Amino acid sequence: MSARSTLFHLAAKTMMVSSAIFVVTVLLVAMPGHHAPAAQAPAAQEAAAGQSKPMPGMDMGEEKASEKAAVEDMTSGHHDAHNLHMFMTSMRPQRPEDVQRANEIVAELRAGIEKYKDYHVALDDGFKIFLPNIPQPEYHFTSYRNGFLEAFTFDPARPTSLLYKKTSTGYELVGAMYTMPKRASEDQLDARVPLSVAMWHLHTNLCMPPRKELRSADWTQFGLHGSIATEDACSAAGGRFHPVVFGWMVHVYPYEDSLDKIFAMHHHMD
Repeated sequence: MSARSTLFHLAAKTMMVSSAIFVVTVLLVAMPGHHAPAAQAPAAQEAAAGQSKPMPGMDMGEEKASEKAAVEDMTSGHHDAHNLHMFMTSMRPQRPEDVQRANEIVAELRAGIEKYKDYHVALDDGFKIFLPNIPQPEYHFTSYRNGFLEAFTFDPARPTSLLYKKTSTGYELVGAMYTMPKRASEDQLDARVPLSVAMWHLHTNLCMPPRKELRSADWTQFGLHGSIATEDACSAAGGRFHPVVFGWMVHVYPYEDSLDKIFAMHHHMD
């Protein structure tokens, strides 16, 4: 193998590992239904995120705590556009081409994930179940490869994650999740999924407690569900402030019957 080929393969492997870290982080904040921000991470979570590395300025224990706080923030009842710890894109005026584009995305997504109605096929294709042993309203099956590709190109038929509902016999496919790096602009998000039909979101204003207090911290103040939401207040409490954490995400439920349900934050429940 030539030196150029060797360097190319090494670079590709490095980029794939980095993408896996990014997708695990995005998935953690997107998952609803977990309610223990201050508890020690279960073994299943450690196995699912075993290759992750701390985000800049955080050690592993601190990042696990922030991930748990983010998951808590994503539970039902905390999806408020005015939430101090969540930034949601504003709905833009709807243009006819937006509706056409949204319908095209839905059609391509349905076709692309049809085979994954059998969740065994998803597993065979490399999708990994996140926290399969913890009860959740939705289970994310994530492809690290797809998450890496989504950082650079968009294929509506190739989502980062598949969303399943647990059944008595396995899993029922209900939707999918697209991701983008946090550096993406709103115009870039709009070019992928129109902002007149869907709201992408980021997690913001994270204050983590002092490292020595991670296990005993008051999570009513710290984390993505805490009362501290400014750098000054965080410094006064001895914490470390992160204005933006994780990446952009949007859920799509292509089997629903209207665009407002299809591009809802969570699956519409009758």
